Amino acid sequence: MNKVINQMSAHRSIRAYTDQALSEQQIEEITTAARWASTSNHVQAYTVITIRNQEKKKRLAELAGGQSWVEQCPVFFVICVDYSRHKYASEKHQTTFDVGGAEQLLVGAVDAALVAQNMQLASESLGLGGVMIGGIRNQPEQVSELLQLPKYVFPLVGLTVGYPDQQIAQKPRLPQAAAVHQEVYASDQIAELTQYDQDMHDYYVTRTAGTRHSTWTEMMAAYTSVRKRAHIDQYLERQGFLQKD
Repeated sequence: MNKVINQMSAHRSIRAYTDQALSEQQIEEITTAARWASTSNHVQAYTVITIRNQEKKKRLAELAGGQSWVEQCPVFFVICVDYSRHKYASEKHQTTFDVGGAEQLLVGAVDAALVAQNMQLASESLGLGGVMIGGIRNQPEQVSELLQLPKYVFPLVGLTVGYPDQQIAQKPRLPQAAAVHQEVYASDQIAELTQYDQDMHDYYVTRTAGTRHSTWTEMMAAYTSVRKRAHIDQYLERQGFLQKD
């Protein structure tokens, strides 16, 4: 494999950082890489907010569910879905403006997610580490107020970045046969999960010195047992998305 693929395949979520600060050049390189992510129809429906203020990071850590690494990392990025520029474009050219459907929401979410992935890969290529923070959506109203987000903007995901201060094993991913199919969907790929459950069980036993014995299917059964962040629906409506006809 070449260096790029090696870097992509070596990802680990890092949640502990040294005290070393990031330089302005590093932050610019990371955010520049972000802006060159693929985007549907050149929509570029995202905004990145860079946060270094300690009190603001502390508050965001609380809002994200008490994730201390948000407070401890040198730089925290909040990647937002953003259609506010498109609202301006519609007014400038006197056209209707409608981002209330699921397709516009999906386009924005994909755009922002690609930006976030570019940022993480860029960070790792600079010898840094981090972890994506979905908990930024736990209390979106409070996050929006703190970051002064206007209508047609909402926080999709956070990203901590810093110099790693931990060595952790790479968490196993779904096997190739389960996740990558040829020509049609391979329904028999479910059989691949038996060995994957064992791999995940062994990973957690090793990582936690025997205090955790989770399998992937156990975790996913728990994850999908109830609807997650149901309050997001109402929040998105107030921000101009998922409008009912």
